[in-house]
Amino acid sequence: MRILVFFFYITLLVLPVMGQNQSHSGPNANFKAAERFLPSRAKDLVGSTKVIPNFINKTDNFWYTWTTSEGTEYYYFNARKRQVNRLFDRSEMVAEMSKLDSRNYKEKQLDIKPKFAEDGNSFTIRVDSMVLRYHLRSGKYSAERFRINKADSAARKNMGQQMIYKTSADKKYKIYAEKHNVWLEGEKEDSLKIQLTKNGEAYFSYSMDESKSGGRKTMTVADWIGNTHKVYALRLDNRKRANLPTLITDNGRPRVMDHPYYFPGDKEAAQYDLIILNADTHEVLNVDLLRWQDQKVSILEASRDGKKLFIERKKRTCDEIEICEVNTESGTLRVLFHEICKPYFNEQQHAIAFLNNGEDIIWWSERTGKGHYYLYDANGQEKRALTSGDWIAGNIVKIDTAGRQMYILGYAKDKRMNPYYAQLYRIDLEGKQAPLCLTPEDANHEVVFSTSGQYFIDNYSRVDLCPQSVLKDNKGRKISTLGTADLSRLFATGWKFPERFTVKAADGVTDLYGVMWKPFDFDSTLTYPIISYVYPGPQTEAMDINFTVTGNHNAALSQVGFIVVNFGHRGGSPLRDKAYHTFGYGNLRDYALADDKYGLEQLGERYAFIDLERVGIFGHSGGGFMSTAAICTYPEFYKVAVSSSGNHNNNIYNRWWAESHHGVKEVTKKGKDGKTITTFECKVPTNMELAKNLKGHLMLVTGDADENVHPAHTLQMADALVKAGKQFDMYVLPGQRHRYQGVYDEFFRRKLWFYFAQHLLGDNRAENYYDMNQYLFE
Repeated sequence: MRILVFFFYITLLVLPVMGQNQSHSGPNANFKAAERFLPSRAKDLVGSTKVIPNFINKTDNFWYTWTTSEGTEYYYFNARKRQVNRLFDRSEMVAEMSKLDSRNYKEKQLDIKPKFAEDGNSFTIRVDSMVLRYHLRSGKYSAERFRINKADSAARKNMGQQMIYKTSADKKYKIYAEKHNVWLEGEKEDSLKIQLTKNGEAYFSYSMDESKSGGRKTMTVADWIGNTHKVYALRLDNRKRANLPTLITDNGRPRVMDHPYYFPGDKEAAQYDLIILNADTHEVLNVDLLRWQDQKVSILEASRDGKKLFIERKKRTCDEIEICEVNTESGTLRVLFHEICKPYFNEQQHAIAFLNNGEDIIWWSERTGKGHYYLYDANGQEKRALTSGDWIAGNIVKIDTAGRQMYILGYAKDKRMNPYYAQLYRIDLEGKQAPLCLTPEDANHEVVFSTSGQYFIDNYSRVDLCPQSVLKDNKGRKISTLGTADLSRLFATGWKFPERFTVKAADGVTDLYGVMWKPFDFDSTLTYPIISYVYPGPQTEAMDINFTVTGNHNAALSQVGFIVVNFGHRGGSPLRDKAYHTFGYGNLRDYALADDKYGLEQLGERYAFIDLERVGIFGHSGGGFMSTAAICTYPEFYKVAVSSSGNHNNNIYNRWWAESHHGVKEVTKKGKDGKTITTFECKVPTNMELAKNLKGHLMLVTGDADENVHPAHTLQMADALVKAGKQFDMYVLPGQRHRYQGVYDEFFRRKLWFYFAQHLLGDNRAENYYDMNQYLFE
């Protein structure tokens, strides 16, 4: 009998343990391994990954630093010799510095900022009370006592005040804002102050600070037109804009902070007012801007001669644009050209450039379904397409007006590469030569041109490629390798590159590109839960294409014991064609969900180590609303979701995002007086409508001071779940805005690990932790 009782007792002890682990074949969560790859821990495992050039006195010569495990080296490019060499010998520099100072300088810890002489032949650094000068040609050092230049000291003292002013090209006048109006002064400090405008007020202000506190002396929104004494001022009338309050509770007495905010479909909208001022005559010209109700207006450029001001006005429905020219003498406006782009314009890629005083205009358009550049004349007549074909012409990097060449980023022209990788192309403005790729390496490229445009620095990498930096000339010929990232300390931790993959969208046709992170002790004989890190766009996709140590959350989370993937979805990226990036129009809540589910299913079929019975999903901001929508739309598929700062109700999110990407309907009707009344309607489905479907485990997180995605989004979702009788978890991070900082960020990251470990691995240890990092002492 005693034996039976003992057996029964042991069975009771063992069964819960078996029950919590029987759903997986792998070990418990490895929080210690994850800890090593928190961003705060991993940031020092790699030195330099790109060259940031410091051009010297408007020449093509530049210096830069490159940090490895051996410390920081300083390099110098001599454009005349087309050579890159060390700027100086570190050991000699440290020795010379030590002569002037009692401190024991170390080569590996050297951190200086050279200040070059006007002739570029020497530079100085300050060492305590001394100035050490290094002469490039001779390699010699000289020292002198540091002397305070009284003129420089006075200038620095007055710098904050000077920053308020905007000075005319000939230095005769300067303008600023005070009491919300534009004021004018002459070049002399005691010159007469003249108030140029009289109608400025809070929230309809000529000041950079439109609030009530902006009445003090500050910088103005007004600016000089070319080399003239004329000034333009574009101001916004936000007097009827409502406030979005947040409750600040992090210290002392709780207080309310108001954030001006427009919601989708709001009756009120910012109204634009443009004037042209003459500093000589004090004349004010009003420009008639009105074309569409609630339009958006932006200043594009002023001609060098100051006779023309180029502006853009866009319809509130975001699908119609006019490029206009304002005559600064008369204030009259004429339309150069007009374009309609359904369902909306791609603002992230949208570009325009004015050449030769506006005689040539370069315009980016998706009229063919692919983004390309077109050349127009001064009257807005199209001359020719500058780019065309089955690829995307991206942002303009540089224009050589004399050589009639344009340098742009391009995407998907080389079909062997990931279409998100930017490559640099040279475009012939005369249309006589085909686009020439100057960066053919299979990677994503970030380029910086030298002062003259004869050279460029090419920083390139992939998630599975060590970052490289090279110097090339403007024909794409390599001059020198500038740096290769030192990953030795990183690899010593056991870190491995993530893997790239492609899957099909739910249409079975469109390719989706992604990245997979595995535990660094990955065992192909085990099965692992899979977690999808999501951000649906449409203005950007949070998909890593460059080298990254942490992948934000993904490297650390995978070490807990998961396969973590991050891939694009239709509707996600403005870098692809119009059909792709506008896929979610009119369906801003649900458009990415089917692609995510179908992509995970394909990975599960492809790899035996992925367990599709244990699927998680998480994301921040747009990824927060997507992860909640996913678990409530496919409750049998997604078992766990973590949603941080999600915009669960896009009807109370910012107007531009929702009205552009979901759509806004323009409604007109006759009023009682017979006049036409125009209103705008925008209604986006919310996550709250899906709350009743929740079956899995959902954790909601928000910062209580978030002025971007207001905490009301999370609280409204929580309210819907409570009313639906659903179990869920929620955390509010005090004092945190949209991006969590410091200890709050690490608290959230660990809670993310614990939550997925508990519900996908059956590891409940964290439930008994009294410290967040108690796993380090187990």
